[in-house]
Amino acid sequence: MPERLLEHILRIGTDANDLVLDSYLGSGTTAAVAHKMGRRYIGIEMGEHAVTHCLPRLKKVVEGEQGGISEAVGWQGGGFKFMRLGEPVFLDDGCINPAVRFNTLASYLWFLESGTPHATGTFTTPLLGVVGGSSGGEQNEDSAAASRTAIILLYNGILGDRRPQAGNVLTTPIWNGILAQLPPHDGPRIIYGEACRLSREKLKALNVTFKQIPHDIRMR
Repeated sequence: MPERLLEHILRIGTDANDLVLDSYLGSGTTAAVAHKMGRRYIGIEMGEHAVTHCLPRLKKVVEGEQGGISEAVGWQGGGFKFMRLGEPVFLDDGCINPAVRFNTLASYLWFLESGTPHATGTFTTPLLGVVGGSSGGEQNEDSAAASRTAIILLYNGILGDRRPQAGNVLTTPIWNGILAQLPPHDGPRIIYGEACRLSREKLKALNVTFKQIPHDIRMR
């Protein structure tokens, strides 16, 4: 596809710094033109030509090649990131892919609960972090802290016991083990796990909402 055609389309539909998504990247023309025009972009391609065609083309673009619309827009150079997607989180039957490690699932759940990426994507305890609690009006620090929700994940042996019935199921001993690892927290808690052996009354008393893996994990 001619670069000038894509330039015309992007000038009509976008402004500088807008994000352009091409979910079927093909030969990379959309990404190349978006790059030269000062648009941010995401290109997705499953075929091997992502490596054999798109990657070399974008390398030439960031090196300042003067083909296509380069001269017209005064293109000089730039940079981009090339990434490969990891294992899918879910299998076709809806179960969690066994190849998914703790940090991968934890990062995914943290984004679902907080709406923002985790700062490092590395977790060493079941506690992924604490969300909410933005103060306003006459709310004091104590009430703000109490309204914050701790996000906890039991998965893939994070507690040191890789038996699913032990480390991934919320029981009284597992709950006690979680408390021993976590800093003090008076607010509500959301715990993701494969199953829960605590009664509803017990969960309510502990201020815990249990979410079952994989059924309560939603794609967004």
